[in-house]
Amino acid sequence: MLRTHTCGELNISHLGQTVTLCGWVQKSRDLGGTTFIDVRDRYGLTQLVLNTDSDAALRDTGRKLGREFVVKVTGNVLERTNKNPKIPTGDIEIAVEALEILNEAKIPPFLIEDETDGGEELRAKYRYLDLRRNPIRNNLMLRHKMAQEVRKYLDGLDFIEVETPVLIKSTPEGARDFVVPSRMNQGEFYALPQSPQTFKQLLMVSGFDRYFQIVKCFRDEDLRADRQPEFTQIDCEMSFIEQEDILNIFEGMARHLFKTVKGVELDEFPRMQYADAMRLYGSDKPDVRFGMQFVELNDTVKGKGFGVFDNAELVVGINAKGAASYTRKQLDELTEWLKRPQIGATGLIYMRHNDDGSLKSSVDKFYNEEELQKWSAAFDTKPGDLVLVLAGLTDKVRKQLNELRLEMGSRLGLRSKDVFAPLWVLDFPLLEFDEESGRYHAMHHPFTSPKPEDITMLDTNPGAVRANAYDMVINGIEVGGGSIRIYDRELQSLMFKHLGFTPEEAQKQFGFLMDAFEFGAPPHGGIAFGFDRLCSIFAGLDSIRDVMAFPKNNSGRDVMIDAPATISEAQLQELSIKTIV
Repeated sequence: MLRTHTCGELNISHLGQTVTLCGWVQKSRDLGGTTFIDVRDRYGLTQLVLNTDSDAALRDTGRKLGREFVVKVTGNVLERTNKNPKIPTGDIEIAVEALEILNEAKIPPFLIEDETDGGEELRAKYRYLDLRRNPIRNNLMLRHKMAQEVRKYLDGLDFIEVETPVLIKSTPEGARDFVVPSRMNQGEFYALPQSPQTFKQLLMVSGFDRYFQIVKCFRDEDLRADRQPEFTQIDCEMSFIEQEDILNIFEGMARHLFKTVKGVELDEFPRMQYADAMRLYGSDKPDVRFGMQFVELNDTVKGKGFGVFDNAELVVGINAKGAASYTRKQLDELTEWLKRPQIGATGLIYMRHNDDGSLKSSVDKFYNEEELQKWSAAFDTKPGDLVLVLAGLTDKVRKQLNELRLEMGSRLGLRSKDVFAPLWVLDFPLLEFDEESGRYHAMHHPFTSPKPEDITMLDTNPGAVRANAYDMVINGIEVGGGSIRIYDRELQSLMFKHLGFTPEEAQKQFGFLMDAFEFGAPPHGGIAFGFDRLCSIFAGLDSIRDVMAFPKNNSGRDVMIDAPATISEAQLQELSIKTIV
């Protein structure tokens, strides 16, 4: 090794020792006869002291140093006179006896410091430099620890980590596939896996009754802060279990991670039916760090001559406690926020419960004090509260009010990143109707088992059939989801039929799985966690990018290596791909 110690481990116990460090120059301060240099590696930072009056060679080398030069330094550990309690090495410094420049460096395009002057695009272009900064490096160290703790927990429960193929077959369900042309099989294509779903089910047929994998998955979809074209899942499957077993084991894993990585003890996770989540929060991933549950008002407000309410399928609102002080200007701004195309509300109705106990609404023309008292009772308002109401089609208005609830939660400081509120959402619909294609699609995937008591409704009322499906939600973010699987060929064929597959199409796409079910498939189920999302929650971040070493931007591009990129005409010809002019 070129070094005896790292830049983060020396302390007062090393006084008098001769040590050798290697690292990058953080900064250099020439004070005439003495030069102070901060040298950094991934473990920390150590201060060096050069006595430039007594050693001409050291003086000359020291004056050549610039930011991010790579150096090797040997010297004696001394106690600092001006100690720095902010860093672990703040009690000591190194009196330099030998200094070697291992590599010079250009001036970096942004400061390699915790609070940098580099914008997001610039830092993405020089990601290898951004990774030298403490916040990004700490995120990756957190990710590493979480991965190790996942493996430790699952290994302790006899799970086996098995790698599944990356080049697989394209399937018609789910998001768009990334496809890979095959040179040896002209005109045919592999797909990159959106998940290892069918392979982990086949592993259950093979008798590997407890499987997991921390695995890369790929989806060609529009990107957001919590989406990337390639992402990582903690993928798990178990045999001879029921839904309760899955919930208990993987709630245990989440609690283990919070305890070992964050030092946070979580209570037993609450459970909520999908139907209740939509009715009370307008979302299948409710943020339950704060209340503000929906209150439906149809029976209270209809029939009073106010057309907006009378003609609405649903009138529903929330009580923003303590927000009655909002000015008319603030309420107008909130109304405009709701009218943005991303949300699409047509307006906002409000009622203040004033400090003197009086009630005042934006529709006093239609609702007198006695009627507003009914509003107050429905929302259990107290002086200082503000009721916000929307009206419209049920599904649409619930989604709009969900956005308003989250926005008010943020504005009122109710969504602290240091508070963790997990829950399970259970009993999702098996199918959802897609207006564009005019048919039902699997809400999760086509291998999800319906509730046995609902199977008869597949022919008569498919939208009402519930699935043996469950999601883990933390702070309004879906971090994991899974289901009990279909393991019977006849039921799987029935499911494909209701998804619009002909028997021939089903056999072509998934025949390998249905054939496997005829060789003794056990009852099985599983779950997959979005590992990047989980890491971002632990790191207190809104985006998953900074818990990934080399993420893509919002356009799906890696601006550091400039990918995706064109390939040569020779490669295209080899793959029998014609370019479109």
